[in-house]
Amino acid sequence: MTEAGRPGRCTGAQAVVRSLERQGVKHVFGLPGGAAIPLFDALVGSSIHLVQTRHEQGATHMADGFARACGEPGVVLVTSGPGATNTITGIFTAQMDSVPMVVITGQQAVGTLGLDAFQEADVSGIALPVVKHSYLVKNAADIPRVIREAFHLSRTGRPGPVLIDVPKDCAATVIDYRDDEALRLPGYRVPDEIDGAAVAEAARLISAAKRPVLLVGHGVVISGAGAEVRAFAERMRIPVVNTLLGKGGFPETHPLSLGMLGMHGTAYANKAVADCDLIMSIGSRWDDRITLDPSRFCTGAVKIHVDIDPAEIGKVFAVDCAIVGDARAVIAALDRTATPGDTAEWIARVEAWRAAHPLHYSRKGGLKAQTVIDELYRLTGGRAVVVTDVGQHQMWAAQFYRTDERFHWISSGGAGTMGFGFPASIGAQLARPDALVCAIVGDGGFQMTFAELATAVTQKVPVKVIISNNHYLGMVRQWQNLFYENRLSGVDLAGNPDFVRLAESYGCRAFRIRRNADVRQVLEKALAYTDGPCVVDAEVVKEDDVFPMVPAGASLADMLLEPPRKGRAR
Repeated sequence: MTEAGRPGRCTGAQAVVRSLERQGVKHVFGLPGGAAIPLFDALVGSSIHLVQTRHEQGATHMADGFARACGEPGVVLVTSGPGATNTITGIFTAQMDSVPMVVITGQQAVGTLGLDAFQEADVSGIALPVVKHSYLVKNAADIPRVIREAFHLSRTGRPGPVLIDVPKDCAATVIDYRDDEALRLPGYRVPDEIDGAAVAEAARLISAAKRPVLLVGHGVVISGAGAEVRAFAERMRIPVVNTLLGKGGFPETHPLSLGMLGMHGTAYANKAVADCDLIMSIGSRWDDRITLDPSRFCTGAVKIHVDIDPAEIGKVFAVDCAIVGDARAVIAALDRTATPGDTAEWIARVEAWRAAHPLHYSRKGGLKAQTVIDELYRLTGGRAVVVTDVGQHQMWAAQFYRTDERFHWISSGGAGTMGFGFPASIGAQLARPDALVCAIVGDGGFQMTFAELATAVTQKVPVKVIISNNHYLGMVRQWQNLFYENRLSGVDLAGNPDFVRLAESYGCRAFRIRRNADVRQVLEKALAYTDGPCVVDAEVVKEDDVFPMVPAGASLADMLLEPPRKGRAR
């Protein structure tokens, strides 16, 4: 048994590792430094596998991808000062998308706090706005309790990141290890009872609706409510739309699925939402990318909101009925209560929109990112775990790679963090070693974290990294073209490296696609390679825009299906 696993006396650092082991942690993502040396030393000989990254931001994104791929908290271990502050972007990303994560940071000795010691930073204070909770340990004996509380907070209710700052002297202090205290978290309450009256009212409203729509958000994926939502939608015959992070909460190949709604949603999803007489959001926070102008969103429609976080109720606009609770339990209760209405005419109207306004793109004029994603979908049968970065490729992936299963779609939603996709795919692959994991990234975002190619190689993860390389920050260029009279500023990525040679320099297998005729053959080679990571550099056309598109601040009724004829939008 390791030193950290022995009962009785151990150092604070050994207590950290032992407590992590007791939580079932198998992987820790991080990078060492002076204040964290005792913590990293305690990992030697433990059952926990240290995934050494090249940057602390990469570590947090890997932990995030790990968590989103399996539902268990990802764990990060870094040093103090800049090591800790480098995690903030990743913590913020996880907080915005309700991802369970525990971040442990080294810190200078308790007696030097506030004296501007070398690499001292008030990381628990800095992180406070972007964590579910944060701890600064000042008594080593508190470590087992703090870590148990951190995991409980991170996993339960609305999940989120928790930070634990461990001073170096606490890590070195010898304590009597105890981890048998009952959890005491005054003020923290997870909703465990559902308001029966609210369920009855929601059931009445849904049964009376003629044109209802279910809006599936990330909460459905988190709670594992997919089967309940599917059974309810099928019995009630209600069309379903999903948010970007709701992909996988309801099968997008299902006849009732209309796919993603919102700024770059399908035309038929947006038309259905704009014309519905009732919309029920399940685990969605009415994000501005789907509501756009809240005052013009579903005007005249009954709005029902199901969410485990009471703070989300009424935050964007008032709703007609709210149910606070876990999505799985709420939908199961509704399914026992609601009576199906007559939605046949509504379904027919929605199907007519689907037929009239399908997703499409032209193969003329060079290689398109949509072509690559479409072919990837066909070759993988839609079964890959798809991890995206942020930008045009993200929207095209959401449109053309339909997701049927929980934990098969991973993307930065609320924060929109460029650089997220590639490291998150490494974490996802480690969480699910037998899964096919594909990272779809842009040339801009990939260059923010591509040093983690070294991590992917050393960990021998067989992730497929597909770069949509248009030599632009494509989404910003699209906005500058449509709304700023094509005054391009700061978007041309002149000086991009040769991504194939770059990947090969790290020891990766690499391929290049330049022509439509090569897409299938190259992707087949990449998918067949399983000895480690591989990179596919798809050199797509420089100027292509994502449609449909709803301009910011507009309404779904203002949706653009193609570029405006005069080349500009208002």
